[in-house]
Amino acid sequence: MKLPQLVLIVIFSLFFTNYINAQTTDSLVYKHKKNIFTLAFYKQPGKDSMVDFIDGAYRILKINKPRSQGETANKAYLTLFPSVEYSIATGVSAAIKTSYLFAKEPTNQNRSTIYSVLKYTQKKQVVAQLVTNIWSKNGQYNFNSNWSYLKFPQKDFGLGSNSRLNLFDQLDYSYLKLHQSLLKKIGPNLFFGPGVNIDYHWGITDTTSMSKPVYGFNQYGVTKNSNSTGFLLNLLYDTRVNNVSPVANSSYLNLAYRNNVSFLGSDQNWQSIIVDYRKYLPFPKDSKNILAFWTYDQITTSGKPPYLDLPSTTNDPYNNFGRGYVQGRFRGDKLLFAESEYRFGITENGFIGGVVFANVQSLSALKGQAIQGVLTGYGLGLRVKFNKHSNTNLALDYGIGQGGSKGFFMNLGEVF
Repeated sequence: MKLPQLVLIVIFSLFFTNYINAQTTDSLVYKHKKNIFTLAFYKQPGKDSMVDFIDGAYRILKINKPRSQGETANKAYLTLFPSVEYSIATGVSAAIKTSYLFAKEPTNQNRSTIYSVLKYTQKKQVVAQLVTNIWSKNGQYNFNSNWSYLKFPQKDFGLGSNSRLNLFDQLDYSYLKLHQSLLKKIGPNLFFGPGVNIDYHWGITDTTSMSKPVYGFNQYGVTKNSNSTGFLLNLLYDTRVNNVSPVANSSYLNLAYRNNVSFLGSDQNWQSIIVDYRKYLPFPKDSKNILAFWTYDQITTSGKPPYLDLPSTTNDPYNNFGRGYVQGRFRGDKLLFAESEYRFGITENGFIGGVVFANVQSLSALKGQAIQGVLTGYGLGLRVKFNKHSNTNLALDYGIGQGGSKGFFMNLGEVF
């Protein structure tokens, strides 16, 4: 039996179990409350019916400590998740992921977050990333950053939408990313402000001599190092209270214009625009299920970016878009991406949920060339409630792309 069919069977089995549980009387729920295996399928006795991973740990360790979801909903929470995981870009890897949700300020609708990951992989890759989204107490300022260091040997399949999995360059490089922005409130949920982006690659090498892409790194222009440094102008509209797990009827829009200039240290002058839009709708209307939409578009407006700074698959701040494809699978002068995802509950206590998703992306290989075709991806996944107070889910997805591309994807918090 193939893996996608197996995952589908598991999800439908959980649906069936949930239906049976819904018919169970309160006395039966109470009868099973001390059984760890029923944690995912039964509400807890009392007012608080939500269950998370920590409740399960308490049950295993026989800790009799109530954890009401409502009593501490506005406090700060740290979610720490050490894991062994697998992806098509890294192979097996050991990782520590953390998500910190700040206490909610009475005068501020939005909650500040810090996300970090430290990872070492089977392919001798090192990933260290810190992403912050900090709001001032009065909600007048937004301070966000994306700092990363990567030592990242990887396959690169060349430019455009028509590249093939069996033709690739084996690139190795080190990468330092320092992206920083400060935005000022100019209207309800609307912010505007400047930033500075630095992308520096060094020690770039290509060790392949056969089965190389038709047009890739060597044809675009070989460089051992590259530096892109530029100013940023951001326009932000954000109604999400918690970006770890956005609720229905919220939305997010970020328009960013980047101008890389040589007098700041950039190898050459080039400009680009990024459009990041997300919308969350309840479906059905009166349910907690969410139909989410996302578009992430990167367009080089002028100049010639260094090869590794060209728009590529998973090139968003959290390296999430394009499930079904390996990181950097497609690369080009322009990249257009769109995705929809349906998020639904499986167990009545919120411990386990599911998603189904589909996405499309399309690229132009070089400046002046037309967009080439449409590349599709789709899949499904499970959501496990890791921390009910911060509403942080552990996301486990299986995605399938075109041309034999497929793999597992893991995230702490929703993908978008």
